[in-house]
Amino acid sequence: MAGNVNHDYHILEPDIWPLIGAASGLTFTSGMVLFMHEMANWHIVLGLGIAGLIATFFSWFGNVVKEAQRGDHTPVVQLHLRYGMILFIASEVMFFVGWFWAWFDFSLFPSTLSEAVGGQFPPKAIEAVMDPFALPLLNTLILLCSGTTVTWAHHSLIHGDRDGLKKGLWLTVILGVLFTSIQAYEYMHAPFGFGGNTYGSGFYMATGFHGFHVLVGTIFLIVCLVRAYKGHFTPRQHFGFEAAAWYWHFVDVVWLFLFVVVYIWGGWGAPVHG
Repeated sequence: MAGNVNHDYHILEPDIWPLIGAASGLTFTSGMVLFMHEMANWHIVLGLGIAGLIATFFSWFGNVVKEAQRGDHTPVVQLHLRYGMILFIASEVMFFVGWFWAWFDFSLFPSTLSEAVGGQFPPKAIEAVMDPFALPLLNTLILLCSGTTVTWAHHSLIHGDRDGLKKGLWLTVILGVLFTSIQAYEYMHAPFGFGGNTYGSGFYMATGFHGFHVLVGTIFLIVCLVRAYKGHFTPRQHFGFEAAAWYWHFVDVVWLFLFVVVYIWGGWGAPVHG
């Protein structure tokens, strides 16, 4: 399309997927409401919503890749895509600001009305916290290493080294899967549960949502790896990879704050599990 017009913009053709995505999002949230209230047929509604969202992501993002390969992503379009990704990451920053805000509120102003909290933080109900210098420290080192490998992949791509691009992406994906596996193991052996007190709820919501973002970022990088093997990306045009790298660095930085604020400072002075 870009070669048939006399401007630098990409005029999108009519597409059904935005409508399907909106309907699937409504179905998904409705299914979650039914699930939380233990109402009948929640699994059918939720399943349809998830299936619709997956189909939308696969098809819509697939169309974006085809547009990029077709030459529709001119320099002006790429600039606007970068603006969009920056705004998306900024919205994600504010999402985690909310969880950090809640954590600081719980810790600096512990409730004196609840027996489970008892006016202290960590609350009285918490018998032990996780050792921040065990698995959490290991996961911190893993994510820091993954930040260097994805930077290596980006550097290789810019300099035309396709082999270095693939190796860097492989290592980053492996480190991402390793991080998720260690976090799952950590959750299974945690000395406290999700509910019952502010520490457990805040801990699992903040670290759990970060873990979800790591999972999404890993899938993002896997897509880039597949595209790299298909010959996609050039030193001058590779926004798809660049967006994935930005997102990965974002989850790296968020984890550093979680490690310091939640694991070290949040559990300071409490008995350590194991």
